[in-house]
Amino acid sequence: MGRNLLIHGPIPGSSILSLLDEMGMKSDSGGHSLFVGQVRADEIEGKVVSAIEYSAYEGMVQAEANKIIQSILAEFDDVRSVDFFHSTGIVKAGGISLLVLVSAGHRKQAIEACSKTVELIKERLPVWKKEIYEDNSHSWK
Repeated sequence: MGRNLLIHGPIPGSSILSLLDEMGMKSDSGGHSLFVGQVRADEIEGKVVSAIEYSAYEGMVQAEANKIIQSILAEFDDVRSVDFFHSTGIVKAGGISLLVLVSAGHRKQAIEACSKTVELIKERLPVWKKEIYEDNSHSWK
């Protein structure tokens, strides 16, 4: 991936549109799967989440992202490309914090690979989150 995959704050709609525009240029792909992760206003122990603050070990993010992508490409032989963005900093409830787009020759592998990519990002990407509640208290997740 040649682009910066960390975006400070919520992921803007323009990033989503940019990936969708690129998708239209991929004539070798017949299936695309898009995952958009949004911050929820969950209620936890009587407190409502107002935002999540994401922090990342930026020096390791690109290397780990490349490993995730290579793992997906090795497991799903029909996948042509894997792209994703992840937020850093504060994202308020309702904001977009994760965007994943997988393109493949056919829909089944695109969908399965997109789901697996999301799981690997959650497991391995060095990004942590602090839930901030409406009363300004917080909890690390």
